[in-house]
Amino acid sequence: MQLESLQIFCDVARFRSFSHAAQTNNVSQSAASQIVLQLERRLGAQLVNRSTRPLQLTALGKAYYEGCKGLVKQYQELEASVRDAQVQLDAQVQVVAIYSVGLGDMGKYVQLLTDRQPNSQVHIEYLHPNRVYEKVLEGTADFGLVSFPRKSRELSALPWREEEMVLACPPSHPLALSKAVKPAQVKGLPYVAFDRDLVIRREVDRFWRDQGVRPRTTLEFDNIENIKKAVEISAGVALLPAPTLRREVVAGTLVAVPLAGIHFVRPLGIIQRRYSKLSATALRFIDILRHHQELNGEGERGVSTPRYARTGVITDPGRPASNNGVARQKKGGL
Repeated sequence: MQLESLQIFCDVARFRSFSHAAQTNNVSQSAASQIVLQLERRLGAQLVNRSTRPLQLTALGKAYYEGCKGLVKQYQELEASVRDAQVQLDAQVQVVAIYSVGLGDMGKYVQLLTDRQPNSQVHIEYLHPNRVYEKVLEGTADFGLVSFPRKSRELSALPWREEEMVLACPPSHPLALSKAVKPAQVKGLPYVAFDRDLVIRREVDRFWRDQGVRPRTTLEFDNIENIKKAVEISAGVALLPAPTLRREVVAGTLVAVPLAGIHFVRPLGIIQRRYSKLSATALRFIDILRHHQELNGEGERGVSTPRYARTGVITDPGRPASNNGVARQKKGGL
């Protein structure tokens, strides 16, 4: 017997009225009467004395009501706990991101979400790019933040922002005082690269080939932080996204020199399982990421944009991200 039927019987017993019980459960009076009648037929016993006004329970009806009342209450409490748990789950967002997205930047986005939805919780895990894709495909993360995002049958990718690629070098380097550097000037210099298995390495290598330059790679790392440390100790120069150098440029430990006449960007994207249904909170957080580009540290509200290589500044990250990191010639450039 369905618990909804027991609920209606309990309400008939409690209100001593079919009409009142029917109204409470949003059914017709005849439907409520039929449900109780079916209960009586199933049990082979009369539960309600219909000849009195108000209705009265029979002795068996009273015993049955006392037992059903506890069952219905327990079921209602179970349903309520499941709903509450679902609300809590819907308020949580699991995000995986590549290391270089930036902890400080993400903190601003998370704060904006919690300002709008105080009960929300965002958990961000920073991983190797391959692990980011794996976590999203496994379904253990709602979505991932990656560079040069790739689509597949299982994954969809949304553009997030573009980050200008600049030449990172120590302040003592001969190129550090340059207003901009031509790709040819890097030829023959010690160069610190990304590991060969990373997508960004392949894209940067393609850029150098297109410019007819083959850097002299001395070191390779799988993350930007190690590359920056190597550049700081003069192990070589590196081509890196400008926002990832913001802290070092302000501290004076590195200089970021713009590329002369070439616009080469690292696109960042949001990947998610193609057929998964995201919670309202996850969708709201994605909307904040995509439509509040002023929070990413470049042109942040109330904060001046740090300058690179004395005169150059990074390009507007609010432009829609391109599908790839192909270098584009600047107007009036070389």
